[in-house]
Amino acid sequence: MTYSVTVRDHMMIAHSLAGEMFGPAQALHGATFVVDATFRASTLDENGVVVDMGRAAGELRSILSALTYRNLDDDPAFRGRNTTTEMLCGAVAGRLADAVREGRLGRADGVTALEVTMHESHIAWASYEMTL
Repeated sequence: MTYSVTVRDHMMIAHSLAGEMFGPAQALHGATFVVDATFRASTLDENGVVVDMGRAAGELRSILSALTYRNLDDDPAFRGRNTTTEMLCGAVAGRLADAVREGRLGRADGVTALEVTMHESHIAWASYEMTL
């Protein structure tokens, strides 16, 4: 059995995607994402939680705030990479994994997996899941 906690936020970015397959998205354009971060654990901690929801929501907000209202083409962390929805899921998940490992979500051990899903619209989204 696995327990999970999900927190949600959003971000608005600008970027362009290199490659003919992206058609008009090769030009600079904006995107708004609804972002879900799910934390999984096979046990609950001594307080009966997977992670502290408030801290998880705050950490997600902090990560997304650093990307919001920015042109990701200008961000050195993404230089030379297409900031596709899938790639951004992995980048956000990696930053959240660091927060879990450092105990910033109220629990440094016991979280076994993390999934980040970014909804581009009500009909299209991508996810990245990692084990911890």
